[in-house]
Amino acid sequence: MHVHAGQDRTGTNSRVLRVSLVVTAAYIVLLVVAGFRAHSLALLSEAGHNLSDFFALLLSWGAVYLQSRGPSPNKTFGYNRAGVLAAFVNGLTLVLISFYIWYEAFRRLQNPVEVQAGLMIWVAAAGVIMNGAIALILMRGHRDINMRSAILHEIGDTLSTAAVIAGGVAILFTGQHWIDPALSVGIGVMILWSSIGIIRESLNILLEGTPRGMNLEVIEQTIRQIGGVNDVHDLHVWSIGSDTHSLSCHVSIDDMRASESEAILKDIRDQLGRRFHIHHTTIQFEHVVCEVAHGCVIPVSAGHEHGHTH
Repeated sequence: MHVHAGQDRTGTNSRVLRVSLVVTAAYIVLLVVAGFRAHSLALLSEAGHNLSDFFALLLSWGAVYLQSRGPSPNKTFGYNRAGVLAAFVNGLTLVLISFYIWYEAFRRLQNPVEVQAGLMIWVAAAGVIMNGAIALILMRGHRDINMRSAILHEIGDTLSTAAVIAGGVAILFTGQHWIDPALSVGIGVMILWSSIGIIRESLNILLEGTPRGMNLEVIEQTIRQIGGVNDVHDLHVWSIGSDTHSLSCHVSIDDMRASESEAILKDIRDQLGRRFHIHHTTIQFEHVVCEVAHGCVIPVSAGHEHGHTH
């Protein structure tokens, strides 16, 4: 059941990314031609922004293909992190693009160039429609971090292109051509801001940090409250991919038969899956007969039994 759902999501994501790639490539050509004809840095900045989006979509498409490949003896978790790595690279490219736009805007502010505002407006209007449509198409796919990074690119494009329309109207009415590079500065700020969240989240996954929105103390307390559990330690939670979480821990229980401990293991697994969407777990049971002396628990004999759930 999970395999089929995963295959459906992969197929949908792959299709919407292919359509987005073709449309984005066509719009980049339009922006470059119009940007040179209108002498508009804002349009050329948008071309640069869309070029970064094209590569972002290309990376995301490649990552979706890799994620569709199953585990192998050399890649026992498959390629789930390919999408996370693509998102991280996308975020870094956005940072570089924003700094380049600021550099060009600073040069243009020192030496303003006359801009054809009418052409700016028409091309930007086409961009709002195109980027908005692509963002809506991408939202139909399964929104893991890889797809969210691509969606953020497109939403950022839609907003910045709408700002270009406003700038074109302002230039038409005021004749102030410094508005064009000033818009580029704003576009650069927007690009940088959109990249921060994606870089932070993808880096956290790559460094095997605790997944976003999860509290380790709450997870530990949940396991402790399950009947038969005496103690929990060596608890680790991390993400294999952006929506595939894993957990490992040691759980201390009373000395009992394996058939009895299986019920405790099932309760732990059910709670983790239902409350935290953690479905890949490695849980080690520790059976310890203890004495209590001076308020301290002193183990006097120990045996180990391993329980694994997937």
